[in-house]
Amino acid sequence: MTITVLNSGMLSSIQDLGRHGFQKHGVIVSGAMDSYSLRIGNLIVGNKEEEAGLEITLLGPTLLFENDMLIAITGGDLSPVIEGRSVPLWRPVLVKKGSVLNFGKIKSGCRAYLCVAGGFTVPEMLNSKSTYLRARMGGYKGRALKTGDRIEINSISHLSEKLIIKLQNNKALDAFTTTNWFVDFHKFITFSNEYRIRILAGNHFSMCSTNSQMNFYTGKYTVTPQSDRMGYRINGPEVKLNEKCELLSEAVTFGTIQLPPDGNPIILVADRQTTGGYPKIAQVVSADLSLIAQIKPGEIISFQESTLQEAEYLIIQKEKGMRELDIFLKMKINENRFN
Repeated sequence: MTITVLNSGMLSSIQDLGRHGFQKHGVIVSGAMDSYSLRIGNLIVGNKEEEAGLEITLLGPTLLFENDMLIAITGGDLSPVIEGRSVPLWRPVLVKKGSVLNFGKIKSGCRAYLCVAGGFTVPEMLNSKSTYLRARMGGYKGRALKTGDRIEINSISHLSEKLIIKLQNNKALDAFTTTNWFVDFHKFITFSNEYRIRILAGNHFSMCSTNSQMNFYTGKYTVTPQSDRMGYRINGPEVKLNEKCELLSEAVTFGTIQLPPDGNPIILVADRQTTGGYPKIAQVVSADLSLIAQIKPGEIISFQESTLQEAEYLIIQKEKGMRELDIFLKMKINENRFN
């Protein structure tokens, strides 16, 4: 089974949950910016949740399905259309051979995820299919998709096969067919034009002036166009240190907020470096990392102080929701009344 890229769009790359265990060797993690959208998309089509999907940023590609194919589109709403019909999000969609998928105007979010039953046939590199664009590593030939690329699809699971049979029997297969049921994603991510992000104070936050600390918690910051998969540059109330200092480089992670000399914080994201020498003034709680991924340049971020206890509770609840979702989806596929 094959998908052909008729138009590449802005930036579409193959990503899974990342290349873990190699940061001590200077190899970055990469992976999906919005891991929950990717994981849910995979569960919807009967894949393992860590399977690689296509991360689509802002302006989507045009894709030709050369075979009947089971897909799910999750994450931001980039107005997907197949043969003139709007494609519903967060549910299984069986696409007919020869159909073309296009993306249009952004209605919400910044990144969409296309998951395909079976997953993409690309080689694993250091236990991951994720694309690290700067190093031309992993994914499809180490790069974003280009017009003319042809991506092969792996064999599907027994669960995916059952879902396809049910969709084929459920109604006539036009350009695509889908279900009446869908995943309620709101417990995992909420889209907005202004995002309130929960954070923990970083190791070096106390080195900031009292006014800067207050500004950081009460101010509003705009995501700049210079933001990418490595880091989000934000502009807003200036944050200053009490005095200049030289720091040894320390480990950083997804959601670490660094303070460069210009006083405008940087939020590190999926393609972050392994270590950094700027002061670490805060850390985004794990439960809010998917929110960061869906913020577009020009949108507003504000920060809310959290506690370690709250951060742990939030991520535990999200993971509990993922387990419940896995059970729900398997039940829907196996039940007699499919819709």
